[in-house]
Amino acid sequence: PAMQVKILRVLQENRIRPVGAPHEIPVDARVIAATHRNMPQMLDDGDFRQDLYYRLSVIPLHIPPLHERREDIPDLVTHFIKKFSARSGKTIGIAEKSIQILQNRAWKGNVRELEHTIERAVALTRDGEEISPDYCMENVLTTRPRGIDLPPEGVHLPTYLNNLEKEFVAEAMRRTGGNQTRAAEILQIPVHAYRHLVAKHNL
Repeated sequence: PAMQVKILRVLQENRIRPVGAPHEIPVDARVIAATHRNMPQMLDDGDFRQDLYYRLSVIPLHIPPLHERREDIPDLVTHFIKKFSARSGKTIGIAEKSIQILQNRAWKGNVRELEHTIERAVALTRDGEEISPDYCMENVLTTRPRGIDLPPEGVHLPTYLNNLEKEFVAEAMRRTGGNQTRAAEILQIPVHAYRHLVAKHNL
């Protein structure tokens, strides 16, 4: 493909031409490339240039998927909790049972999926509390909310669910600073659905 040829030329000559510039300029850069694709198979199929592959593959590193290195999950969870707690100004812990649930998940999305899970859990956890096991499940928004006591007189369920929905959307908005794409990821809904909820609740 033409793009592979361009990349190979840049790597070989260490020169680029900025968009709109009349001349090339020298660059001094190091390239780190990552992929989840089967590169040997792509080479055999002719989908990737061999000369570019060997130019990139100077020091190859194989990182096993997360489900093959579950012993790394507690350290990663701690790192992500610190990262997202600092952004939100919260002090958040995590229950041991929550760690166990996270270690037993499939993690088809690898570390990125774990990061999004912790980001969402921190957003849904109150300051000073621990991340509940409920927030570590595969489908966090389908789990039973904590602390729900049905009063003797009952509740108007549509109103309750509407208010709960509004709280989730508002917290995701606050947590991401209004970034709709990130907020939708936290709530595990499409961006257009998130925008609909924002308009619905006048947020």
